[in-house]
Amino acid sequence: MKSIAALQAVVTATPFDGEPSNAELDAIETEMPLILADVALLDAQIMTIDRTPTELDARRIRRAHRRVLAARRDLTNRTATATATVSGGAA
Repeated sequence: MKSIAALQAVVTATPFDGEPSNAELDAIETEMPLILADVALLDAQIMTIDRTPTELDARRIRRAHRRVLAARRDLTNRTATATATVSGGAA
């Protein structure tokens, strides 16, 4: 009978400790404004699931949607700037 542990050691080259790496934590922190904006939009939409949205609800959803778009724009611009800086810019 073969040992399963011996076979598993070959499959997993590095042990997984269950914690995110520093690079993963940095990526999460960079995306945090977008994540929070998405959560606010979902909260605004969830509040109107079981009832007809009022004008205030519609404004809240529009405002949250604009925040999501702005956060996406900022994240995209920040990523594009970092990529251009790393690649050396225009030739």
